[in-house]
Amino acid sequence: MNQSAQKRIFFIPAAAFLLLAVFLWRGLYLDPTELPSVLIDKPMPEFAMTTVENQPVGNADLPEQVFLLNVWGSYCLPCLVEHPTLMRLSEEGEFPVVGVNYKDRRQLALDWLERNGNPFAYSVLDEQGRFGIDLGVYGAPETFLVDGGGVIRYRHVGVLDESVWRDVFAPAIDELRAAGPRP
Repeated sequence: MNQSAQKRIFFIPAAAFLLLAVFLWRGLYLDPTELPSVLIDKPMPEFAMTTVENQPVGNADLPEQVFLLNVWGSYCLPCLVEHPTLMRLSEEGEFPVVGVNYKDRRQLALDWLERNGNPFAYSVLDEQGRFGIDLGVYGAPETFLVDGGGVIRYRHVGVLDESVWRDVFAPAIDELRAAGPRP
């Protein structure tokens, strides 16, 4: 083997290692709660389902004001952590909270809501997870901020606690209100 072939053989693994190191280094600075969503600034996906209480529900039933769409499940421990914040928001009544009971069973969801309180105007039952797929859900909990026209404006992956509400959602809602209705 000549000398230039030996240099090329050494260069290929060194370049591959350097490229891998750059990608891994960049990954250290990514925020795992910032998952991109193709639905930002797009209307809610069409749906016609039932609630956990077995009532028919669809897009026409969405609130005509800024609201939260919260993906939850009775199996989800982080959902229990965010529950007091959702209960407070529901009790204050300024922002409707619509639930999506994701990949859960009706009776388990009803039992969970009875035991812990129900902050939802209604909660869509998504036993198979198909509506979650339409929303681009990775898992529970996730919360979407939806404007009065039914357009998704923000998505948060993870627990929506008081600090996330104060630092992320409240400013986003103020910005939506300041911007006024969008076409």
